[in-house]
Amino acid sequence: MRFGPVPPRAAVGAILAHSEDLGDRRLRKGKRLTEEDTAALAAAGRRQVVVARLEPGDLHEDTAADRLAAAICGDGIAPQGPSATGRVNLRAAGPGVLVADSARVGALNRVDPMLTLATLPPFRRLAASEMVGTVKVISYGVAADSVARAEAAGQGALRLARPVLATATLIETRVGPDTPPDKGRRAMRARLAALGLSLSPRVVVAHDTDAVAEALAAAQGELVLILTASATSDIHDTAPEGLRRAGGTVAQFGMPVDPGNLLFLGAVSGRPVIGLPGCARSPALNGADWVLDRVACGLPVGPEEIAAMGLGGLLKESPARGRPRAD
Repeated sequence: MRFGPVPPRAAVGAILAHSEDLGDRRLRKGKRLTEEDTAALAAAGRRQVVVARLEPGDLHEDTAADRLAAAICGDGIAPQGPSATGRVNLRAAGPGVLVADSARVGALNRVDPMLTLATLPPFRRLAASEMVGTVKVISYGVAADSVARAEAAGQGALRLARPVLATATLIETRVGPDTPPDKGRRAMRARLAALGLSLSPRVVVAHDTDAVAEALAAAQGELVLILTASATSDIHDTAPEGLRRAGGTVAQFGMPVDPGNLLFLGAVSGRPVIGLPGCARSPALNGADWVLDRVACGLPVGPEEIAAMGLGGLLKESPARGRPRAD
């Protein structure tokens, strides 16, 4: 691509690099100049106009952006219509979790600095039609060879992991005879609804190992959540022991995400079980969201995946913390 100033009469067919205000009309940047346009520029006293000219082997910015978007989008991700000014946004077809191949995204962005892809963070929970990324071709034209290499590098880099579960049961424990407020249930119901999962009728039992085990055995949901009245402070505390007593297993206790450290993860009768930290009573983002989203969408989440969550795992301070970080 050639870029620079030329006399107006020599600019026919070129792409206008900067908008020009001619008084009675405005020529916007990115416009392919016609003979009428260049005559108007000359009549307005412009001696030069900055333009871009595509050379053989170059692609227009919009053509390049459309091709890249088509290559990048995997299952459940689609371009939002044809590109304009070298940009096309990518959106999710439904609720789920963004799966992004960071190696492919990086490889695409290294092909040519004029070809760019920006995305949301991997494993972000997505709503239907939510924007997940944007392709932007920075220059007015780019070599077709670069576009072809970027297409290959970024092939299928983004996809949507859709929910594979439909129902959940939340087991809450109480200390004493009083039923706890349903704040935690409301927060969890909203999280599940965002992924299309329904919550079974309320289950509240005593904060006791046997009571938790019995509730687990009776739970109807494909996913079982446990929210205890007293925080789980050890892998052998009430809720994890209740899971084992019900014939289940505990795969993980604790996670490097704050708030959300006191989470445990396991399974019973082929169903995933998440022991929720106390901060899950708040609708604010916490470590339980990251685990819940992946489990609900059938993505791997075990010790290795949870350990990796520590990078970026320092989340917003919660006013409910008994010991704020500043102390």
